[in-house]
Amino acid sequence: MKRALITGITGQDGSYLAELLLAKGYEVHGLIRRASTFNTSRIDHLYVDPHDPEAKLFLHYGDLSDGARLVTLMSEINPDEVYNLAAQSHVRVSFDEPEHTADTTGTGSIRLLEAVRLSGVDTKFYQASSSELYGATPPPQDENTPFYPRSPYAAAKLYSYWITKNYREAYDMFAVNGILFNHESPRRGETFVTRKITRAVAAIAAGKQDYVYMGNLDSVRDWGYAAEYVEGMWRMLQVDEPEDFVLATGLGITVREFLEISFERAGLDWEKHVKFDERYLRPTEVDALIGDPSKAKEKLGWTPTVDGRELAKLMVDADIEALKHAGSSWIDDVKLASWGTA
Repeated sequence: MKRALITGITGQDGSYLAELLLAKGYEVHGLIRRASTFNTSRIDHLYVDPHDPEAKLFLHYGDLSDGARLVTLMSEINPDEVYNLAAQSHVRVSFDEPEHTADTTGTGSIRLLEAVRLSGVDTKFYQASSSELYGATPPPQDENTPFYPRSPYAAAKLYSYWITKNYREAYDMFAVNGILFNHESPRRGETFVTRKITRAVAAIAAGKQDYVYMGNLDSVRDWGYAAEYVEGMWRMLQVDEPEDFVLATGLGITVREFLEISFERAGLDWEKHVKFDERYLRPTEVDALIGDPSKAKEKLGWTPTVDGRELAKLMVDADIEALKHAGSSWIDDVKLASWGTA
């Protein structure tokens, strides 16, 4: 039985990846940070008593800021595959917390790579890179497109990208970068723009709020479905030679289009419910990110089926259904997200 270690297992991608690997018969280990409240809601449906002989999902306390702990865990788990998905991943927040972002999103990656090297485990390493690396470089963007990061988050991801390549070349390590373009789902964090929109649509349709506050509506993004993208991550570690790959749909739409489709799905006119708030503007904007996934299709056999337009409908439907079964706290969370730093 193969073993996998996932950092960031409680996040959107981590939860979908855990599902995928468990379905493939893996024993899955996840790294979680100690907190005073439970933050495992995305994977609770997968978790059983670790003392149960049928248990295949195990959670371990740890943090990418603690290199010694990572070495210990790597030696104890002895994983066949390591997926580094943990990060401070909110671009707008990275301008407010640049040092924290650099430490987790950037330096955290080398601590994990060092843990692999120092423990001596024979494993394959996946690093979650980001389309934000391209920043100001015009689309379409592929594996050979020059990087031009435009945020502390993107700069930290650039370090992680290059240090992963460096360890691959310096230590003959099977280490790859997955340069994933925006990928969303009903499990997306509430302050990320797509989920902020679809949760607000559900609340407005239910008469629970009137407006959602937005920043730049002209940004173009290549949005795909996270549940499909984790399949691409796994495939990158199944090939014979380590290479870096772009995962994207190849279709870009504006935030305005995502709004229009989302509100239309609920029978609403978005222009009546959206207000501008300059707090949501980044100090440096990224105008357009549209990926070219040709290499992933050719070498991995990976092809996405859900584009940004279908994704908006899928997420709205899910949030409308979720609201039917939620209490007042769900509405309070929506209002906070609408006013927050998304």
